[in-house]
This record gives sequence, C-alpha cells and structure tokens, in this order.
Amino acid sequence: MAAREGSLEAPTRHPIDWRNPSYYDEEATFKEMERIFDICHGCRRCVSLCGAFPTLFDLVDEGATGEMDGVQKQDLWKVVDQCYLCDLCYMTKCPYVPPHEWNLDFPHTMLRAKAIKFKKGEVGAGEKFLASTDVHGQFAGIPIVVQAVNAINQTKVAREALESLAGVDQRAWLPALATRRFRSAAPSSQEFPVRDGEKTPGKVAIFSTCYVNYNEPGIGLDLLKVLQHNEIPYVLVDKEKCCGMPKLELGDLDAVDASKRANIPVLARYADQGYAILSAVPSCTLMFKQEIPLMYPEDAQVQRVKEALWDPFEYLMARKRDGLLKVEFSQPLGKVSYQVPCHSRVQNIGKKTEEMLKMVPGTSVQTNERCSGHAGTFGVKKRFHDQAMKIGKPLFKKMAEHPGGGAPDFISSDCPLGGHHIAQGFERNSLGSPELRHPITLVRMAYGLE
Repeated sequence: MAAREGSLEAPTRHPIDWRNPSYYDEEATFKEMERIFDICHGCRRCVSLCGAFPTLFDLVDEGATGEMDGVQKQDLWKVVDQCYLCDLCYMTKCPYVPPHEWNLDFPHTMLRAKAIKFKKGEVGAGEKFLASTDVHGQFAGIPIVVQAVNAINQTKVAREALESLAGVDQRAWLPALATRRFRSAAPSSQEFPVRDGEKTPGKVAIFSTCYVNYNEPGIGLDLLKVLQHNEIPYVLVDKEKCCGMPKLELGDLDAVDASKRANIPVLARYADQGYAILSAVPSCTLMFKQEIPLMYPEDAQVQRVKEALWDPFEYLMARKRDGLLKVEFSQPLGKVSYQVPCHSRVQNIGKKTEEMLKMVPGTSVQTNERCSGHAGTFGVKKRFHDQAMKIGKPLFKKMAEHPGGGAPDFISSDCPLGGHHIAQGFERNSLGSPELRHPITLVRMAYGLE
C-alpha cells in the first residue's frame, strides 16, 4: 500500500473491546501487531519517544529479511514490554491514527498484548505488588509504623531484598509513606458561596489519588489552600479506590474493572450534583477522562464522570477566563524549569500549568515537553531503570539550562513521581540541585500562603 500524508483531522479513539473473548485471541493480536509494526517500520517517526520503537526497528533490521516477515513472533513481546502506555505516539506523532484508513493504534494494541500476557499468568508477583498502590498505602498514617518502614526502606539490605523479591532497582527513588494521610489531614469540606462561571462549576470535589493520600499529602493540602484562597467551596470525595492506571499498565483489566465499579458510582453522584471533580495526578485524571470511558463507552455514569473531571490547572485557568480567579501574587518564583508530563500532554488541554505560572510576576518559566522516562512503575524496575534514566537524560540536561543563563531555582512537574525522577536525574548527571516543587505548591507559594 502506497503511503499518503496523514489525516489533518484530530485523532479519534475506538472503544477498547476488552470484554469480547476475541480480544484475548493471541494469534489475532500477533497479526494486528505485525500489521502495525510494518507501518511503523516504514515510517520510524516515533524512534525517539521510548524504547519500544528502537527495539522494534532493531528486530526488523537484524532479522533475516530486513522486513517484518523476518522477525520471530515471540520477539514481538520485547516491544510490548518496552511500551508504558504514555500515549504520545498516538496523540502527538503518528500520522496514521484514526480517522486515517490505516487505523493505527499502537498503545491500545500494546494494551491488548499486555492483557493477554496477564491472562496467561506471565506477570510476576513482584510486578503485581508494585501495581497494588492501595496495598502499599495501608501503612500510611500510622506514625510509628511509617517511621520504621521508611527507615528500613532506606537501608542497603532492604533495598537489595526489594530488588530481589519485587524487581525494584535498589538505586531508584522510592516514595516515603506519609505519617498522616491526606484524607485524614485535610478538612473534609470548605464552605463558600457557590459562584458558577460560564465555563466552570463553582464547587469542587477532590479525588485525592493514592499517591497524594499515602505519600505526599502536602500536594493535596496546597491545592485546598489555593481553592480556599479563591473562595471556591470544596469537598473530599467521601470514598475512593485506586483509579486503576497501575493495573491498566500491567494488563490486569479485571482489576481495572473492580476499581471502576468502586469509584464510578461515587464520582457520578458528585458529577450529578454539579461538582467539578479534580485530581492532582495526571495519570489518574487521564484514567477517568480517557481509558475508563473507552472501556465502558455505553456506561452513562462513566461518561458523566468523564465530563466532570478536570486537571487542577485546567480548572483554575478556566476560572480565570470566567473572571473568578484571583491573579494577585505576592511572591516571585524566580526561574522555574517545568516539565509537562506525557499524561498531561495527551489530555489535549493545552499548557494550563505554564499559563498560570507565567502570571506570577518575577517568574521566568521554561517549559519542557520531553518524557522524563519514569512512566509509572517502569522507571523503578531493575530491568528498565537504567533505560528510564537514559530516556530522561535529554530532558534533565535541558531543564538544567534555564533561558537567560544560570541554573533554575525550581524544577517542577505535574506528575509527582516524574518530578522525583527528574530530581534524581539532576543528581546522577551532576546538573545541580534546584528545589523540586510541585506546580500546585509553587502557586500556593506565589499567593503568599503558608
């Protein structure tokens, strides 16, 4: 088939037919992978995105024929293992995605292959444990236990054991457990008169996320301070479970379904009551905005939640357009090197975090759109940690060179895990030690809030 220019229409997504038994047909999946990989081999536009594409192209180039028919089928799993479902190839690079006639969906084909691998029992216990964020967090909020666990996890013996048992690279940064969970530390609600805007609901429901709740409650508390400063009433979602993204990346779609059944009825109630639902972790936001809606296209509750979900900065900048955001900032931030995470980019909301940071007087923002390499649990696994650092290295170096000269005062990313990976990249590559602050925390600081 002769290649033609890619469609100028916006990419569209087909539903994920995961409940159809044919979805788990390995032979049919191999056939679709070979079709897609043949197109990718002829294009190679995505070679610099991640490890999946160089792995594919090396398999082809080193094969018997120099084409896809020279690649052994079992070697295709090497490509699948390298994909961490960032979605950038689909949303920013590939000219052949739907509505193009070639109908190329690389990440969701990789998801299908991962689901088959999981069904076959070929995912190890260590990987399953890494993806069980609700399990990790059960110890958070118990001070004496947290202190012991955090201390032990920093010892060489414990890290060696974790590497051996769970495949976690002993050099990788790991989050500490919080001595007090966000959902315990935060006021459950804040009352103000509701001021709906043309673009925005005037009240907010907070989906805290596992990471904010168990590991960095300060991010959530800073978000509440920003909302309170802007006189926006909020409530915490009264019950929540992991969004399911770590399980999706593993191919465990039954576990995603269990999370959906726990979360969606609760979130739909807030959507029906006119709340904007905010999630401070981009991957969690994307899960409710894209992946779950594609898994349940006919579920009306899922679609209502999708429409009610907002990235925090998407919401705040919409409030600004409504004339309902306070734009007087008392504290300059200096030089900020900011990274847009992959799961923020693919939401198609624009650079809302950058827009808000640039409103702060005395602040210079350098925005970077390269992948950090962390990618959920990918960057902490022994098999992939060095590669994750290599993927992120161009970003680390770029963020260290702030326009106008000199080092940045702050490095920042909407993805808290990615932010720590970037900070580790600075340390590993001797790029200096600017302060790592989440963008929400930077806004709280700029407002002069304690």
